[in-house]
Amino acid sequence: MAGYRSNRWLLWLGTPLLVVALLVAFWSWDWFIPLAEARASAAVGRPVRIEHLHVKLGRVSTVTVEGLRVGNPSGFPDDPPFAEVGRATAQVDVGAFLRSREVVIPSVELDRPVVNMIGRDDGSRNYEFDFAAPAGEGVQASKAAGPRIGALRIKDGKARVAIAWLRSDFEVDVKTQDRDGQEPALVAEAHGTYAGQPIEAQMTGGAILNLRDEKEPWPVDLRLRNGDTTFALKGTLREPLKLRGADLRVEFAGKDMADLVPLTGVPFPKTPPFRLEGKADYAEGRVRLIDAEGNVGRSDIGGSLTVSTAGSRPDVTADLRSRSVDLADLGGLIGAEPGHADTPGQTPQQRAAQARAEASSKLLPTTPVNMPRLTAANVHLRYRAERIKGQGIPFDSLSAQTDIVDGIVTLHPVSFGIGQGRLTVAGTLTPQEGDGLRAKIDVELRRADLSRLLGAAGAGGAGTLGGVARVEGSGRSLSEILGRGNGEATVVTVGGNISSFLVDLSGLQFGNALLSALGIPAREGIECLIGDFALQRGTLRSRTLLLDTEAHIVMGGGTLDFGREQLDLRLRTEAKRPTIAALPTPIRIGGTLKSPAIQPELGEAAARAGAAVGLGLLFPPLALLPTIQLGVSENNQCEALQAAGERRRQQQLAPEGARQR
Repeated sequence: MAGYRSNRWLLWLGTPLLVVALLVAFWSWDWFIPLAEARASAAVGRPVRIEHLHVKLGRVSTVTVEGLRVGNPSGFPDDPPFAEVGRATAQVDVGAFLRSREVVIPSVELDRPVVNMIGRDDGSRNYEFDFAAPAGEGVQASKAAGPRIGALRIKDGKARVAIAWLRSDFEVDVKTQDRDGQEPALVAEAHGTYAGQPIEAQMTGGAILNLRDEKEPWPVDLRLRNGDTTFALKGTLREPLKLRGADLRVEFAGKDMADLVPLTGVPFPKTPPFRLEGKADYAEGRVRLIDAEGNVGRSDIGGSLTVSTAGSRPDVTADLRSRSVDLADLGGLIGAEPGHADTPGQTPQQRAAQARAEASSKLLPTTPVNMPRLTAANVHLRYRAERIKGQGIPFDSLSAQTDIVDGIVTLHPVSFGIGQGRLTVAGTLTPQEGDGLRAKIDVELRRADLSRLLGAAGAGGAGTLGGVARVEGSGRSLSEILGRGNGEATVVTVGGNISSFLVDLSGLQFGNALLSALGIPAREGIECLIGDFALQRGTLRSRTLLLDTEAHIVMGGGTLDFGREQLDLRLRTEAKRPTIAALPTPIRIGGTLKSPAIQPELGEAAARAGAAVGLGLLFPPLALLPTIQLGVSENNQCEALQAAGERRRQQQLAPEGARQR
């Protein structure tokens, strides 16, 4: 009996000990892998696989996962997966959890992590997650504090990014770098293609886990080259994951600001080579570039730029200025090839484009409007240029205020200074169905300095000029809009003087022209200048064109076909008194806008031209004059000339006997 009891006690005591011994001998944390995989897969909404799981128990336990694999969402291939980690090790402070229920992870180490981010043309992407809250946990649980992680280290990390709509396929090498007395810093290098151009980048940042630290600014130093564009950024970010703020110094440089569009999302136009630097910050969903200074081509540029991403499309507000601007550098705004053939720093492609533009017979820009870029963002631009430089340019200064909202361009207005006067352009350009823009433009020339206008053509003069014009048209480029446009234009001046060289050329008064050409000064006072034109289906036709000076009356007529850019104008001068070697035959101005040709009109053509521009048929009705004065002079001598012309017209229409009397 005693032996039986002894055996029973041995059995009761030995069985648990045997079980414990067997567990110790054969225990494997891999038994928990199915549970861990199921919980992780449910949390991220895609398959998660683990090859091995190891746990080293202690007050601070160590958990090691080997062969971690996070799959792609449905619709994407299994290989390569979204993410793989060769080995992930985390330390967990069990004592802290037992004391305060706080999850403390002193360190996390990732060995050979690889991430594959894919975006397809149809908009699908494998890097969007639908995180599910654990069952029974709601909003309050989601607001609970997450684990407190001490340090994150990455060894030999890689990311491959292939986004079809960005024309991008590049790799990023990621690692952390230990620093004395500080948490490991993030170091990354990228290489591949972005926006169809080669990209290289190097970045050094702060500790990864400090990205969400509210108290400590996160340092960053980024250098990037994308094609011909370089970008540098250095400074600190405040809570980068929440976009709380920044204190950064940025530098941009490149061959064309249009290359910045894929990097910034701002629809910059084509430009010559540029360089720009300034301070950058962000707050409340707005990125700002302030105190910017630099140059575009031969023009300096400065000011501020703000980009807001809160709406359905970016909202860009720019307040820019130039001390000195070359208008050719702004040519990209109207579809022209920007800059000059000898602008420093151009690429071979830019030089070739300049050569094609110079060789083209067209003067008006023919480049179609980039409609996707026009509608990519809402833009509010204010620009001021103190001085306009360049030979043959009559403008002194420039100010512009322009809005682009939902693709509709509003000019209100663009204004050029001409001496004491101005040329203003206001109106709208509205996208139309199909392609192109519908333009409604009003132009006003007010008290423009005649000396500036004539000086640009190499001639002299004084006085003021006023005028108005209206154009409506549709097209994909400035050339098409004018080539299909309708409208009218009127210019007038009273008083002042003009180089007699111009007057003499119009009538082939060779004697005086020779004196002027030899540099002997000769000017004639202006009594009246009137030009009245109608634009119909792209052809500008003169209704009235005359210049009355102290010694001559110049009359003209003809057309300008904007579609073909063909000139067909005739001018005829009548001298008020005899001149040396006078040959009052009309001249014809033909050719194109880019290459006009001047020649005398002889024979029957001259007779027809003279009849077409006869004095009595050129003068407008008196009712037209008040509409074209525009602040030039209230003492309008054009009225007296109109009356004289009317008397002469009546004489030409009277019977021969009445004229003889």
